[in-house]
Amino acid sequence: MTAGPPAEGAGLRSGEVAGRAGVNIQTLRYYERRGLLPPPGRSLGGHRLYPPGTVALLQVIKAAQRLGFTLDEVAELLDTGRRRHPAPDLRERAIDKIAEVDAKIAGLAAIRAALTEVVDARCDSLTNCTCAGCPMPVLTIGARPDRHGDRA
Repeated sequence: MTAGPPAEGAGLRSGEVAGRAGVNIQTLRYYERRGLLPPPGRSLGGHRLYPPGTVALLQVIKAAQRLGFTLDEVAELLDTGRRRHPAPDLRERAIDKIAEVDAKIAGLAAIRAALTEVVDARCDSLTNCTCAGCPMPVLTIGARPDRHGDRA
């Protein structure tokens, strides 16, 4: 049995869904184009009509993004969930995200330590600092070696 178009009033219009989910209409349409949201039905007047569960789905997508998942990763996780087969995907991906977060935290801690050195030394210039024992020339946070092995 194939479902026909939703009856007038049987779904939520774009503005209602966007407002309830706390996103804008462009985000809603973008997620639809990306396949994160199933295509909505249409009213007799041609308006998009989304099932009420769309609001919850959008909230799940936004929560996953706040946890650091990319839209591609969210799409894959949603696809796994739609297949209704138990899969370790979410757990494994969450473990990987924890490792990414830990690496970012370590990088931020190194940057913080370097900035603290600059503040404690009372540095006053990037290029002509007059403080005693200026740490700026030896800072290597975020510096990448150039082609010749020197720091860029």
